[in-house]
Amino acid sequence: MLRANHPQVRALLLKGNFGLEKESLRIDGGGFLAQTPAHFADNVHIVRDFSENQVEVNTEIAATPQAAVDLLESYTAQVQKTLRHMDEREYLWPFSNPPYIRSERDIPIAQYTGAEASKTVYREYLSDRYGRYKMAFSGIHLNYSFADELLRADFALSDCQDFDRYRDDLYVMLAKKSVIYGWILTAVMAASPVMDSSFVEKGKIGGELFQGLATVRCSELGYWNFFAPILDYSSAEAYADSIQQYVDSGLIRYPSELYYPIRLKPRGDYGLQALKEGISHIELRMVDLNPLVRAGIDVRDVLFSQLLLVWMASTPDEVLTTKDQVQAVQNFKNAAHFDLKTVKIVMPNGDAFSVVKTASKVIDQMEAFYEGFGPEVAECLEFQRAKFENPENRYAWKIRHQFGEGYVARGLELARQQQASYLGE
Repeated sequence: MLRANHPQVRALLLKGNFGLEKESLRIDGGGFLAQTPAHFADNVHIVRDFSENQVEVNTEIAATPQAAVDLLESYTAQVQKTLRHMDEREYLWPFSNPPYIRSERDIPIAQYTGAEASKTVYREYLSDRYGRYKMAFSGIHLNYSFADELLRADFALSDCQDFDRYRDDLYVMLAKKSVIYGWILTAVMAASPVMDSSFVEKGKIGGELFQGLATVRCSELGYWNFFAPILDYSSAEAYADSIQQYVDSGLIRYPSELYYPIRLKPRGDYGLQALKEGISHIELRMVDLNPLVRAGIDVRDVLFSQLLLVWMASTPDEVLTTKDQVQAVQNFKNAAHFDLKTVKIVMPNGDAFSVVKTASKVIDQMEAFYEGFGPEVAECLEFQRAKFENPENRYAWKIRHQFGEGYVARGLELARQQQASYLGE
């Protein structure tokens, strides 16, 4: 763990690197999914996710939460400009839950050719296994790495003789801690309580559906495999091998098919051999699109994610049994509920309290840990605490009340407003 009390380390604790990946569906002026080809082939930072109409913006590495959000805004502005000048104007859908869907044909698989043809083959497999409706969910992945300067300072105080081994062990421990505490990120960034009825009943267009969830994509109805993953957090090699076991057993076909809110990543393309050769960063995959801010993510939520990761990396390691890992999956799903007072979090030590009470305890510990770090950190922690003290402060509550009636019609109006804001219209 990080030696956070040592002056040389503590001075560098919040030195880190951020990268954001944002998925958004392209829609037409009627609130249906666009059926035109993507038009961003010349920009490596603007790609396609599962479907041809699902835009994914990937930022470069940024040194601060605000810089990461600014990059996201910059690339989104480029997308909006392109959509504005198409023959038939299109928009970016601002929610994680999709708008009207008439059938799976509305969700065309992204088409790749030549050396990248395998990407389409993979998407066809996902379509057959999970269905295209589930693939229409959109969200944000937040990537974070500790600054090399911080890791070098902490490594110098350790007994480890191999820096690469030290770094990998730290990230594996962080992934394990994120399994225990990461549910709080699901709770604070949940922003998809309402969906169109056409998602659950084919052809039923224009009905609003609320299922008691604050985020559908992070709930039991969203991105999960058909089993609870049990991973080995004893080393980078063991972690990668435990994922490979699911491939070998046929439960998944590809390592990237392991749908889990936490993922360790190597430099470059994701692969288990590359992971064994060196962990670059951790990826948080539970972030909903937040329609209440133009960027789709509030900078304070990016900062809170960093604060949580650094805090977890600075606390003692914990034992995580098979039973704890099964419970952790349920904890993530419970944190996706709308009323967080009615569902519980069960911690490895056996403590079982409501999401609200457990989250408050976690924030208490974080506030004590970050004492003296300045007003921005203190205000961020208070901002998150307020979401648990009063449910009206949560994004999901606000979105349900603003968009619970006329979900697609009001969402389309917001999409138009956001595009106009980007273009200065």
